[in-house]
Amino acid sequence: MLKKYEFDKTPVVEIVNDLLEDTAKRGASDIHLDPMENKMKIRIRIDGDLIDYAEIPKTIEKNLVTRIKILAGMNITESRLPQDGAIKTNLHGLGLDLRVSVLPLLEGEKVVIRILDYSRSLNGIETLGFSEQNYKKIVHMISVPNGIILVTGATGSGKSTTVYSILQRLNKEQTNIITVEDPIEMSIEGINQVQTNSEIGLTFASALRAILRQDPNIIMIGEIRDSETAKIAVRASITGHLVLSTLHTNDSLTTIERLLDMDVERYLLASSLTGIVSQKLARALCPHCHKMRKTNDYEKELFKAVLNKDIDELPEAVGCEECVDGYRGRLAIHEVLIINQDIRDAISSGIRKEELRELVYKADVTTMLQDGLEKVLENKTTFEEIIKIIELSDDKTVEKNVDLKQQIRNTEISNIPDEEYKEKAM
Repeated sequence: MLKKYEFDKTPVVEIVNDLLEDTAKRGASDIHLDPMENKMKIRIRIDGDLIDYAEIPKTIEKNLVTRIKILAGMNITESRLPQDGAIKTNLHGLGLDLRVSVLPLLEGEKVVIRILDYSRSLNGIETLGFSEQNYKKIVHMISVPNGIILVTGATGSGKSTTVYSILQRLNKEQTNIITVEDPIEMSIEGINQVQTNSEIGLTFASALRAILRQDPNIIMIGEIRDSETAKIAVRASITGHLVLSTLHTNDSLTTIERLLDMDVERYLLASSLTGIVSQKLARALCPHCHKMRKTNDYEKELFKAVLNKDIDELPEAVGCEECVDGYRGRLAIHEVLIINQDIRDAISSGIRKEELRELVYKADVTTMLQDGLEKVLENKTTFEEIIKIIELSDDKTVEKNVDLKQQIRNTEISNIPDEEYKEKAM
């Protein structure tokens, strides 16, 4: 049901304040203000899905957008160009850290407000939903004094939360940590954080060169966006620094390929890459209302092929007053790879992609499909959610879908004993 505002009696300032406060309390990650011919529609993203929230009369639209621009430090006289800004405020004891983007459209200006919540980062890596095996790999990675650790995934998949959690663990008095970010999403006491500004020439690459003269132990790069940044990051890691960064790739294999596409020298990448953490977000099952259902034949076959388990029942979303359509919150599905010597040799020698894939998934790695299905069995999410995040719409598409077949193939490879591997791969 849409929220109603009394626009004739309520000032725009109060409407904006209520909008920000109420949506944050509902657990929204984004607010979308969409201009239309006769009105402005407000939608909010909860647990990854957009839902209708309210409608704004066309007569109020301009004043509402102007108020948001003022709060975000934008130019209120400019309506023809995109603008970005930020809002940090406190409403009735609720601290809000927001990122604002304005985009001119045919019917007006579209506003998207991202609500940043890094409370989970403050709680530590152990609260991020890593399996016991993957958690041990993360702890091992960050104990290595030098090298590159990459956290990868799509926009909004929780990469920054994971990186900040790692920084919190590494943030000690005897350690000099410097970050270069655009923007700085979370201020952390004890860490030196640099905000890039391309307009004056302070890019990721130029900031990194300066950072290397600041005697750092650990360097965090908000995102590796280009070849120059990738090369400097790699060279920084082989000169005794631990480098953390993020990359927009889906899994371990495509991460290695992307870095090579950025013209990073193979021998440098092979010697510097410590590990890769890939993740996606799935909606978490509501603990109050879910029920169990019987598995179908395809589900039984999939669990048998991937986890070697016979499964007769799976959790199913129901829906209650405590959740949205049976889901409440989100959880991360992970793939964590520690680069071993075989993979280093393969990267350095430039073997074919198919051979590299077999080496990656023959290593001690749990694929995202495995991790997701394990979390289904723990009643943390549903089978339908896992199928959705690996880009399958329904069971009928499985036979034609290369992605799922490859995930299963990767899983099979990782479960083969060494002595059987060669025979199976032929």
